[in-house]
Amino acid sequence: MDETKAKRVVITGVTRGLGLAMAREFARLGHTIFGCGRSAEQLADLWSMLGPPHVIDQVDVTSDTRVGQWAESVISEHGPPDLLINNAAVINNSAPLWQIPNAEFDRTIDTNLKGTYYVLRHFLPEMVNQRRGIVVNFSSGWGRTTGAGVAPYCASKFAVEGLTASLAEELPEGMAAVALNPGIINTEMLRTNFGDSAAHFHKPEEWVRAAVPYLLSLGPDDSGKPLTIE
Repeated sequence: MDETKAKRVVITGVTRGLGLAMAREFARLGHTIFGCGRSAEQLADLWSMLGPPHVIDQVDVTSDTRVGQWAESVISEHGPPDLLINNAAVINNSAPLWQIPNAEFDRTIDTNLKGTYYVLRHFLPEMVNQRRGIVVNFSSGWGRTTGAGVAPYCASKFAVEGLTASLAEELPEGMAAVALNPGIINTEMLRTNFGDSAAHFHKPEEWVRAAVPYLLSLGPDDSGKPLTIE
């Protein structure tokens, strides 16, 4: 790949599912990955697959302090990202809202919404200073419609949609922020709620073949749009 076209891509939640598949595919196409996740063992496996110049760090996005340290390290050594993908997310165990434990509700909101905010608040200032870069905050079909048993998850993803639409109005010309529904993919998260029927949907390794080129094609004209990968 022409190095002038290679992008610096920040991705959260790279240890499994869509995050892992995206990291591998972006790297295969010649882009540089700055990824994070929580599992040291899974991060080590990903690092063994990718190696330099990619950077893989252990970061829990629910920690504002740790996210800040990570962002500072990435930006100071490599510059701000061209593409910032907030992918890290969890889903609650399916149950009526009144039966969901406080800790589980907090974990869902802290990861899906506050984690997205922490990443944005630490990476965006330098991106804004340079007036360039695309932000993609992963939403969900359950960020635009509702479902029984997943109220905390729906709440978090509806919030991500609103946060992203507002952010798009604040960014300078030349930048973009989009909320992206990746579609229904056969991931561990989907299997939590869909069980065996998740097998009817595409695997992440199949999904990235269309998804990564689509993400790379996003530009300022897309800012503020609620997008979906069909």
